[in-house]
Amino acid sequence: MGEMELRGFLESFRELSELAHQNYAEDGDQERFAAALTAYLGRPAGQLAVVTEEVMNHRFADWDVALEILAQGDPQAMELGVGGGEMRYHQTLPDFVAGSHGRLPVGQVDYVSVPTGPHSHRRAIGFGMRLFHHRGEPIGVMQRRSNPRFGQDKCTVEVICADGDVATALLDEARELSIEHSVLRGQVISFESSGYGAESSGITFLERPEITAEQVILPPASMERIVAHVVGIAEHAEVLRRYGQHLKRGLLLYGPPGTGKTHTVRHLITRSPGHTVAVLAGESLAYVSLAATLARALQPAIVVLEDCDLVAEDRGMSPTGRPLLFEVLDAMDGLDADADVTFLLTTNRVETLERALVQRPGRVDQAVEVPLPDADGRRRLLELYRGPVGYGDEVLLEAAERSEGMTASFMKELMRRSVLLAAVDGVEPDDGHLRTALDGLLAGQEELTRVLLGNSGGAEASPSEGREVG
Repeated sequence: MGEMELRGFLESFRELSELAHQNYAEDGDQERFAAALTAYLGRPAGQLAVVTEEVMNHRFADWDVALEILAQGDPQAMELGVGGGEMRYHQTLPDFVAGSHGRLPVGQVDYVSVPTGPHSHRRAIGFGMRLFHHRGEPIGVMQRRSNPRFGQDKCTVEVICADGDVATALLDEARELSIEHSVLRGQVISFESSGYGAESSGITFLERPEITAEQVILPPASMERIVAHVVGIAEHAEVLRRYGQHLKRGLLLYGPPGTGKTHTVRHLITRSPGHTVAVLAGESLAYVSLAATLARALQPAIVVLEDCDLVAEDRGMSPTGRPLLFEVLDAMDGLDADADVTFLLTTNRVETLERALVQRPGRVDQAVEVPLPDADGRRRLLELYRGPVGYGDEVLLEAAERSEGMTASFMKELMRRSVLLAAVDGVEPDDGHLRTALDGLLAGQEELTRVLLGNSGGAEASPSEGREVG
């Protein structure tokens, strides 16, 4: 094909494309989106400025709630969709009302189901427009959920109105309403570390745990200090504010693996039913700044950083330092002193923590050890985990004495193994099964199991010729 022929082909293709766009809305007498929007606004839509707000994926449901509230102020409010197949997902609202894309037809509004709790969802506008009057002016608000398939990583809200001040004011009001009526308020959530998925929108809603004080086996003095620092301050928040005292606080729970730090955290969450809780662990600790921002907006709140030694190690242990450490410090420093926000940290290696993290008031101002249980604690743990099994007092006392130096996790596993041995025998569990299970866990060949379950080395191995079950 020669150069002249190629130019002719390209020109013909261009004309054909424009003709297709011109006739797209005419087929079947479909109303054009731009024309419908122009008629509603009373001004040529293509001549009006559009104000755009980017919305984080986990806040999409909040903005849908806020915009619905604003639209309810107009009894004549309506919704308007855009047709045109997948090509519409590549365009913005200004594209829809100008040029060849202005000939796209009116279509159906796209709705999506977004989670609002562990067992609840909301039907939200995923791609479409709300039309309503605000402050006496007709206004159009285009909602668009993120769509990574089309290169859109965040949600957007696009506002078009003849009065730009009204458009800006609407976004300001929607921003405030989205916080006031947030579906995240009072929820327990965790952030995803593998990106924002379509189902969870970057977060996972968790069930609020139900762990009573009786289920937490700690030294009484330690339990009192922990509860007073987290729950007690929250209960007297207004009095503290009145006298200019800070509410922001940090609590560090430290001790060997398996002693019950996470269990204690779950109890504190149980004791704080009105708090918004963000749980960060592993790779999701990278979202600490985002969690702190959320906590500030939705206080009273708790930010849980599990195994924080993974990111908050002493700078001297690495030639370049740990960048995420500074994220943690900045997040804790960035909150106002009167913010009712608790940073709740757990660690198995308190000696490796950055001194600046644990010694400066306002970051961590209380550190409480969660130690290995003493004899009385081990006995109480056995009672807690025995369930409905009627073990005798003598064998329970024996198990508590022989398990010196073991953790709460060990006690829980001991009871599981006892029941499993009985299941293998096809009988009800009894004292003999508990003794055999204890022998197995304490035996020399169970060294690896003891390490994984958090044995500190305080117990001597006890030989056994009993049965072993995994």
